[in-house]
Amino acid sequence: MLIWAFGHSAFAQDEAVRRTVYLAGSGNGALDQHLTGLLQSQMGEGVNLRPITDDQIPMTAEAPVITIGPSAFSRVRQGNRSAPILAMLVEKSFISTFADRSPGQISGILYDVPLIRQALTGKAILPQATRIALLATADSVTLYEPLLDELPAFGMAGRIFLVDDADDLIPTLVRALGYGDFLLAAPDSAIYNPRTIKHILLTAYRRNQIVIGPTQAYVKAGSLASSYAPFPEMARLASQFLDTYFETGEFPPPSYPDQFRVEINKQVARSLNIPLPSREDIAARVDRQLTVNGEVSDE
Repeated sequence: MLIWAFGHSAFAQDEAVRRTVYLAGSGNGALDQHLTGLLQSQMGEGVNLRPITDDQIPMTAEAPVITIGPSAFSRVRQGNRSAPILAMLVEKSFISTFADRSPGQISGILYDVPLIRQALTGKAILPQATRIALLATADSVTLYEPLLDELPAFGMAGRIFLVDDADDLIPTLVRALGYGDFLLAAPDSAIYNPRTIKHILLTAYRRNQIVIGPTQAYVKAGSLASSYAPFPEMARLASQFLDTYFETGEFPPPSYPDQFRVEINKQVARSLNIPLPSREDIAARVDRQLTVNGEVSDE
């Protein structure tokens, strides 16, 4: 496992001193190289890239470390408790506790999508939708509770259906599909994972119901649509966070990027006879709704 280190332009009072930033990769070479290139582009000229090994993590001094994915974050956090860390490709539920305990030292560019944005993605496709079905376990139910408070401002309501165990998943899903105009999937691995997703999507499809979310990957598997934050936007925000760190010595709190896009599955839409707006139109409708109703807490 390698960690990439690269310098930035002049540091504070001395333009001869470069800002050093370390990048802890995910282990996915293509992903790490892609994000490295985007970060380099955003951070400007004078960026030097050099690999360092994991056993050098304790020697990063006070230079900030960008981590790609939760595993890289955990590795760096365990290897150097004093390192300032900017986590990328992490979900709000993962990084929030760390950031709350170490404000300014630990932050993140959030990878998941605010659930209200996902809900509005579904409503942009089904304008008459008023009821949203949500599946959760006893451990993940709190993930959805803020959404229930936000939905009425957008003319919608939601209901959580609790899944007690693996055998209860499909019967609970059937009840949920009978309630909601669509099923909203959150990044909840206890419910949505490679073992369950095929059964969830087939069950919904057979009942002429759509699934929204939780990620682009699930759209390819058969969800109808999902909002997502594009990598260039995440890299841009990461660069801004690093600028703030070098100016103040602290990171801003974890945040979502400002811009989101929408992935759609046209084949599923055709099979269910659903007129599907363009991806750009869906994203624009969601942005308008959020603007009209104000930025909600989950954003």
